[in-house]
Amino acid sequence: MLWQPIEDLPSNWQDLASAELPPLVTVWNEQADRLRQSGEFQSFNEKLRREIAIETGIIERLYTIDRGITRLLIEQGINEALIPHGATDRPIRQVVSLIKDQEAAIEGLFDFVGGQRTLSTFYIKQLHQLLTQSQDSTEALDPLTSKIFRVSLIKGDWKRQPNNPLRQDSTIHEYCPPEQVTSEMDTLIALHHHHRDQNIPPEIESAWLHHRFTQIHPFQDGNGRVARCLASLVFIQANWFPLVLTRDDRAVYIEALEAADRGDLSALVNLFAKSQKQAFLRSLGLSEQVLSEARRTQVIISSIADKLKQNQSASIQERCKKVESFAANLFDIASGRLQDVADEIKLSVQNFVSNAQAFIISAPAGDSHSYYHRYQVVETAKQLGYFANLRNYHTWIQLVINVESSTTLLISFHALGHEYRGLLVCTACAYHRDDTEEGERNISDIQTLADSPFQFSYADTEENLVERFKQWLEDIILTGLEYWNKSI
Repeated sequence: MLWQPIEDLPSNWQDLASAELPPLVTVWNEQADRLRQSGEFQSFNEKLRREIAIETGIIERLYTIDRGITRLLIEQGINEALIPHGATDRPIRQVVSLIKDQEAAIEGLFDFVGGQRTLSTFYIKQLHQLLTQSQDSTEALDPLTSKIFRVSLIKGDWKRQPNNPLRQDSTIHEYCPPEQVTSEMDTLIALHHHHRDQNIPPEIESAWLHHRFTQIHPFQDGNGRVARCLASLVFIQANWFPLVLTRDDRAVYIEALEAADRGDLSALVNLFAKSQKQAFLRSLGLSEQVLSEARRTQVIISSIADKLKQNQSASIQERCKKVESFAANLFDIASGRLQDVADEIKLSVQNFVSNAQAFIISAPAGDSHSYYHRYQVVETAKQLGYFANLRNYHTWIQLVINVESSTTLLISFHALGHEYRGLLVCTACAYHRDDTEEGERNISDIQTLADSPFQFSYADTEENLVERFKQWLEDIILTGLEYWNKSI
């Protein structure tokens, strides 16, 4: 692929904006100040930074670390003593140094935003120097012999030789020539500042800035790490969360970058928006720690009184009533669609499978059976990494398929987090029900049917919400039917 100068946002950039994020951001902004005061939120942010620091090196193939040790390091801190021999493919001390450099760079982004600085090529060079201070060399390709060898890494300055990679199909992907880097980076910064004046949505600007930076590839090595930091910077300036991409996102991430190379930025925007959505939901689901941290009796009593007052306020009740009316509509849509699927299944198998059954069972709002299936719902929430609140609101729909074996698809509407203030989610899982020797039916192999919950709030508009939900519903039905197919 031949190098071309970077381009501004496409003329239809408004079409790239996420429909899910604005309502979610509205809910987050109303609760952010209260959540930021809690120690648990501070701990959440620290763990988020550690996760980013570890995973960015794995994405760049700087090292490998197994998942169990990764989780331990995220929970307890970056410490050599926590990494046993064989858990990584590089010397442990070197790996820890690389991770700490990346962690320091992320923390530096918050300091940069707090100091109200504006992005410049000088800062980008500083960022590169910080990210690579424990990396002394990188790989280079000899154009004459096509052999790879190691060279000293230039830190904090633009590349002096071409760094065009050889793809697996033997084609060469050309990045910006060294002599054009300065002018291209100046263009990148100027366009970015113009976008900030235009109030381009953060998910669009972060994807654009990340991709155009990688098109230039101004450094000898470390460009991916710097690009993700720049994307995080856009989000942090919007009071959102730094970008989290893990080893599990790597294939989708590379595909999205390649699509952006071809002029389609949508996949990268969607990936970044998904990362933010998950961070918002995880933070909103935190249990409140403010009361447990306040020691004086008067402070605790005062906090409880304020909380009760807020919960009983007309505005909170109105918001909850509005989102529950949305939920009732989505419940009816899901019920009708699952009934259609049940009818299709019965029609397809009735001629050659005896006693085949496919039917739905549901519990709408206020139903006496609404407390059923807590185990499956809570287990699904654990898989998705949030707290399922079934106390304030819970409705569910089951699609039961008894063909050869018993498979159930379960859709649940409930609140997220310990406090219910007008944010609901819908999750879907599939599982088997097996007969035991004692005659009981055992639930097994619970699997979520989506990689994140479908969230909605009082801040949504119904037309947009219904379209989002119908697409999500079709995706989870397809995944659920594939789950059933594997069990036959």
